[in-house]
Amino acid sequence: MVVLDHTSGFEGLLLVDDDLLGVVGHSNFSSIRATTCVYQGKWMYEVLISSQGLMQIGWCTLHCRFNQEEGVGDTPDSYAYDGNRVRKWNVTTTSYGKSWAAGDIVTCVIDLDEGKIGFCLNGISLGVAFDNIKLGPGLAYFPAISLSFKESVAFNFGSRYRPMQNPPEADLTKAHKLLGYLKNVITTGIDVQEAKLTVKGASLWQAEGEPTVIIALAHIFNRFAPLMCKVYLVEEVLMTYFLSILEVGGSVDEHPLIQQLLDLMWLLMEDYEVQECLKQLMMSLLRAYRFSPIIPDLGLQIHYLRLTIAILRHEKTRKYLLSNTTFDVLRSVVFFFIKTPLRVEEAGLEELIPTTWWPTRFDKEGKETREESAEERLRRRAYERGCQRLKKRIEVVEELQVQILKLFLNNKDKGSSGEASRYIFLNKFRKFLQENASSRGNPTILCPPEYMVCFLHRLIAALRSYWDEYRRRNPSAIASEDAFVPPQLFYNGKVDYFDLQRLGGLLSHLKKALKDDLASKANIIIDPAEISAISMDDLDEDDENITQQVQNSRKSQTAAIGGALARPSWLSSPTLGRANRFLSTAAVSLMNPRRSLTTVEKVKIRTLNMEQRTEEDIEGSHANDGLLVGRPSDVRDQLLTEKSLLEILDGVIMMYNLSVHQQLGKMVGVSDDVHEYAVALKDTEEKITRCPSKRKDIMEELIKSQRVFSEKLNHLSRRLAWINATIYSKEKMLDIYWLLQICIKTIERSDRTQSLFAFMPEFYLNVAMNSYSALKNYFSPVNSMDELPGYQDTLSRLAAILAKHFADPRIVGTDIKDSLMQALASYVCYPHSLRAVERILEEQRMAMMKNLLAPYEQRPWAQTNWILVRLWRGCGFGYRYTRLPHLLKTKPEDANMPSLQKPCPSTLLQQHMAALLCSDFEMAASFLNSVLNQLNWAFSEFIGMIQEIQQAAERPERNFVDSRQLKVCATCFDLSVSLLRVLEMTITLVPEIFLNWTRPSAELLLRRLAQLINQVLNRVTAEKNLFDRVVNLRLPGLESVDHYPILVAVTGILVRLLISRGPSSTFTPSRATAVLLADPCFQLRSIQYLLGENETSTLGATPSTAERKHFSLQAYPEYISLEELGKVEDLFSHLTNESKQAAAAALPTSEEDLCPICYAHPISAVFRPCTHKSCKACINQHLMNNKDCFFCKATITGVDDYIKPSTSFTS
Repeated sequence: MVVLDHTSGFEGLLLVDDDLLGVVGHSNFSSIRATTCVYQGKWMYEVLISSQGLMQIGWCTLHCRFNQEEGVGDTPDSYAYDGNRVRKWNVTTTSYGKSWAAGDIVTCVIDLDEGKIGFCLNGISLGVAFDNIKLGPGLAYFPAISLSFKESVAFNFGSRYRPMQNPPEADLTKAHKLLGYLKNVITTGIDVQEAKLTVKGASLWQAEGEPTVIIALAHIFNRFAPLMCKVYLVEEVLMTYFLSILEVGGSVDEHPLIQQLLDLMWLLMEDYEVQECLKQLMMSLLRAYRFSPIIPDLGLQIHYLRLTIAILRHEKTRKYLLSNTTFDVLRSVVFFFIKTPLRVEEAGLEELIPTTWWPTRFDKEGKETREESAEERLRRRAYERGCQRLKKRIEVVEELQVQILKLFLNNKDKGSSGEASRYIFLNKFRKFLQENASSRGNPTILCPPEYMVCFLHRLIAALRSYWDEYRRRNPSAIASEDAFVPPQLFYNGKVDYFDLQRLGGLLSHLKKALKDDLASKANIIIDPAEISAISMDDLDEDDENITQQVQNSRKSQTAAIGGALARPSWLSSPTLGRANRFLSTAAVSLMNPRRSLTTVEKVKIRTLNMEQRTEEDIEGSHANDGLLVGRPSDVRDQLLTEKSLLEILDGVIMMYNLSVHQQLGKMVGVSDDVHEYAVALKDTEEKITRCPSKRKDIMEELIKSQRVFSEKLNHLSRRLAWINATIYSKEKMLDIYWLLQICIKTIERSDRTQSLFAFMPEFYLNVAMNSYSALKNYFSPVNSMDELPGYQDTLSRLAAILAKHFADPRIVGTDIKDSLMQALASYVCYPHSLRAVERILEEQRMAMMKNLLAPYEQRPWAQTNWILVRLWRGCGFGYRYTRLPHLLKTKPEDANMPSLQKPCPSTLLQQHMAALLCSDFEMAASFLNSVLNQLNWAFSEFIGMIQEIQQAAERPERNFVDSRQLKVCATCFDLSVSLLRVLEMTITLVPEIFLNWTRPSAELLLRRLAQLINQVLNRVTAEKNLFDRVVNLRLPGLESVDHYPILVAVTGILVRLLISRGPSSTFTPSRATAVLLADPCFQLRSIQYLLGENETSTLGATPSTAERKHFSLQAYPEYISLEELGKVEDLFSHLTNESKQAAAAALPTSEEDLCPICYAHPISAVFRPCTHKSCKACINQHLMNNKDCFFCKATITGVDDYIKPSTSFTS
């Protein structure tokens, strides 16, 4: 038998299938050869490419030595083809062949009579690659391959079966003959009255207990059964016969013969024989379904699924397959997957969708315009009709897949043969979720996300079918559209959530901390001994995991030194990448028996217990609520549905969180590609119309580009039709919307349990946020969200959840809190979702704003500040832009980013903010103090970093600035701008916080604000200074750093403070003006700079051309209105006059009388009890954060006014 040589013929670390035909690279560059060589004649073998990465496939001799850098084709006596780089290799390399893709078949051909080697790709010859290869004594060639990390292939050394060996002809002949005998018995009847044999249809045959027939069948099966334990014979004989029974058409119910034959197998074969036969039959069916090519009517997939249904309709067979570790959820998931065709031609999409269409009406920013020509409308409608035809064909497959799951979820087949199918499936399903959810699990057994997406939708369809069926039988139960998961599932221990994080932290901690609440609210008593035992058990589990990791490590080391890692044989031959790895490797972990539980470990509520649960454990009985034990005392008893369906629903939500959402995000890339190519094609066509007739060379290139773009768009539009039908259809959108509604209802009900809300797993909140994101960003280009039933109400309920829980003290996880904050930040960026926030109860809105206005210290504050900025954007001075004026227009692919949405301020939430700041003096002071502190920090960090960047740029030697440093620098700048905008909003809404000095902190806040504004203006407005030079460098990563955003923010503050006051304002600008001018950093030229003026121009001299080329607000007429410019001119005039008067009235101050801290203001305060002195501004600012003296660190108990002793002394 020819297989891959996993004992000595390899280099590097590899994962090899149990059948020794499939291989996965597990190191940098691994090589392996076959066990058989050829030295004369003409030979070939095939390789199925499972991943399209770096691989070299071909032939080598026994003397070839490979390593981690050199493989097949890199030595003199080895020859290889590399479709990744489209080259052939024999020490040197040259171009050869075509590029391959995942799913392609490479044929390696060697002619040892003429000394030639060639290759074929999907049956098409690529020509002779090498001639005059070495021949002669001692030279024989082995099939060989070298592949890089995670690349995978499957070998086929002969026709249909096993490597370079003939089928088992003797057994095959015997099996066919015995099958013929079986057919004869089935089609032959005995007429007892006339004593003769009759011919009848096989489809009508039934084993009616006639002794003659049973005896004849027993003799046949006595010889037939041993043959049916061999995989080749099962696939070639039995599966082919079963398929032929269904070929005549009609529903599966119309073909009871398969049921009768399965009855005979269980009756006349030994248990181990029928079990092995069924295992091989289902694995053959699974492989056939998975690797069969996609034809236009999906006939092959439908054929295999129909046979799967026919087999699973047999109760005893179904229960055996569900119970058996060789066929559980992890493998049956394959039956629910509809693979996307790698090539349009493969699936016949050109015939199914003859007319392609894509958007062609774009403006300069790539956004689609409204006009549509008659020709475009006809094309679009023809394309939509083709998409509908495709969708109907795919729906046939999906319906068959749902039927399989309905068989798995059957709970009426308990009978005498153990548990009903549903409860067997439920326990296996939980095990499947555990393997995929465990962060410490082996990544090779994870279900591929593309499989998980299909499985999720089919499971939802089957689940809702059973749910509504139960509702029809029990009208008092709730319908599936009103479904939710009761909160007691999260804390009663009946459902295992493995090591998944809860909202309140670890389960063991919650059981200790909330045991009294569990007892009082849910009547669940936690035994202290159990808590202690569970804690110890967690330690034992950690030890077990460490031991297991060490053992795995040793196995890996052993394999790297002396043997390739073997893989199970259940899915032998053709391999397709990661899917085969997870399916195959799973067999290892599932076949290893678990150790028996010791006395100490009996408190574990772990996987073994979950696998042994019975129907009574799940559904409960008269004295037992099953899964719903522990109903909160204040919640009325309500009939929901069968409890097993609730656990499946919980599992579906967990599945979405595990990998479905990420996969939905990946597949939307095809739609983005269509959009980009459509824009490029439109641009090329416009260039063709503008191209001069004399430039034929340019015209040829443009026409060539147009042809390439059109061909690519034809391919992508058909591929997009397939993806929209299988992943983004209206029905799939409704499934995701259903999950969103369930999560919202579940969170609302769990929230009512007060402290017990902490037991809820984090993934419920994640799925609520992610499913809404998917509906908005992934499905909406195809289907409108507004058409979803009850969409506006759902939007408001989700807004209420985000508003309440982003600062919920019951939620302790940093990641989930960040996710909630980011979701709320995204929510307020879009008009429709912002209106939803405004529709929630006023009490909830006020609570949300109060949480947003909490002091920034000791918590992540950037997102909350950004939310406040978004609520203000559109109302601030010159703050109506989407992108900064100096940046290019928004790219089409970025148009949906939250930060690039058009301004949509919320006056309602601004009013709430104003009311809170007006009514709570202490909160207002602490909030603004924290904003000023963070602004001081952010701007100081920014200045420090641009100094380093400037120094690096001025060095004569070549140097590079770290991109991470540039990113941090830009972030600090953006934070400074956003903090300034929050200050502008606060001054506009509540000016009395700064100007009403009867409030205890108003004067201090105003002085600090003036100090920071002057610092920013001095740094940014100085001609040819540090800021100017760094901005002019235009470094990648610092695109957002520019004069405009920060100067208009500062200008907005000054205008609101000194010029523009509300109609109800009773405060004059004189106090604010005096504080601003009193700050020693104030310079009038900074205000001149805003208007593009300098000192020479004010004196009447004409500025030079170079001097005119600097910032001016007048240069942005599209962004700053004439009214705003007029206010800036008024500001400049006002400060000019006031500064002259202040200079005339100022009295000289000696150095001894200046504050020893700031050296800007005279000493005006003395500390008690240490009697040290400073100005009031310095000590008041210090006391907001620290109570210790600047100088001696003594605790300050009070501050008194200070007047020089020479005049008079008063305390």
